[in-house]
Amino acid sequence: MSWLLVVAGGMAGAPLRYLADRAVRARNGSAFPWGTFAANVLGCLVLGVLTGAVVHGAASHPVQMLAGTGLCGALSTYSTFSFETVRLAESGARLLAAANVVVSVVAGLAAVVAGIAAAEAVWA
Repeated sequence: MSWLLVVAGGMAGAPLRYLADRAVRARNGSAFPWGTFAANVLGCLVLGVLTGAVVHGAASHPVQMLAGTGLCGALSTYSTFSFETVRLAESGARLLAAANVVVSVVAGLAAVVAGIAAAEAVWA
């Protein structure tokens, strides 16, 4: 039954990613892929909070499957991040492509750490 939870979470996460990407792109005309960046950082933050909740016993395995694997897996999109980075490099915007890699990875890791710290503050 875990696969049903993953599917249900994915069914919520994929539209959230699309809506977040469109909302950010509508407000920003930059060549930098801010929509994908925002979706990935948000997914990392939620996954960090969920991981902290599971570690402290505040969330169960089914919640982890639904929200972690399903929702966060579909909300974040590192395949799109990779595609957009290569597209930037191929179009000659190599500095922007390198910035996308560095900023996205650092911000994603920082969001996970912040989420875990927030979970510890609440449930520890």
